[in-house]
Amino acid sequence: MANIEWSDGAPIYRQLKERVIAMMLDGVLKPGDALPSVRQVAADYQLNPITVSRAYQELADEALVEKRRGLGMFVTEEASKKLRSSERERFLHDEWPQVVERIERLGLSTRDLLQSIGNGANE
Repeated sequence: MANIEWSDGAPIYRQLKERVIAMMLDGVLKPGDALPSVRQVAADYQLNPITVSRAYQELADEALVEKRRGLGMFVTEEASKKLRSSERERFLHDEWPQVVERIERLGLSTRDLLQSIGNGANE
């Protein structure tokens, strides 16, 4: 896992869980890959092992990872598909309405938005 900066806005176990989810969506963690051990993550990021275990347990509860006795936690085959579906739904339901509201407030047109992409507005 890359360097992580923890914020005060959410519990650390939830931030860790979201980081693992992002790694799955980005393809850094692929189906069948092992997650770093609880002890390793706790040591690397100076976290309580219970915090790491809680994040991993939530991932297991959502069937994104599976426990293999004596081997650790592994990304499930269907994790990526499940995540894309749920993250798309969350974006469309929770985030997109706010984006649309801001676009309307700023008086931007579809043409403005498409031109900004073509003009490298992200540079």
